[in-house]
Amino acid sequence: MGDELDHIRKRLKDEGEKTAAFFEALSLEDWDRQIYTAGSGWRIGDVLAHFISAERAYQVYLQDILQGGTGAPDNLDIDQFNEAEVATMSGTPAELLETYRQVRQDTLKFTANLKDEDLSRPANHPWFDDKELGWYLKLLYRHNTMHRMDIRKSFKSGAPLPHTDEHRTGRNIDPQN
Repeated sequence: MGDELDHIRKRLKDEGEKTAAFFEALSLEDWDRQIYTAGSGWRIGDVLAHFISAERAYQVYLQDILQGGTGAPDNLDIDQFNEAEVATMSGTPAELLETYRQVRQDTLKFTANLKDEDLSRPANHPWFDDKELGWYLKLLYRHNTMHRMDIRKSFKSGAPLPHTDEHRTGRNIDPQN
């Protein structure tokens, strides 16, 4: 088995554990803190719900890619999808954490059947356009890491953040601007 596929599996496992530990360490008061100002003003629980819904969607897209499809539909409005999906999810912090762990386990099971050559299969992403299946898998752990950084930044500043990449990269991703 190739080094890249092993690396991706390890990062998915390790970053999944870090994400779960991060959310487990939060107090109940923290769970009600608003993190983003855009859209519905996601709170901590909404961010974890977003991880769950996004990863579930990626699992469908990844399977589609393996079957010769392109992944995410070209016309997917990612912001609308995220808002709609998060709005349908509810649960206690413990329930959301358990669901997150199960979804990550499902992703790890998916990777168990991959071959090295699968990583280069062409794939579409609604925000990043044409990529490859391996890139999608890496995005699963990078995505969560970026949001955890946002949560820490919001906690440190004591204020919610705009949902942009400006505080990280200088690139504004807010669809309203």
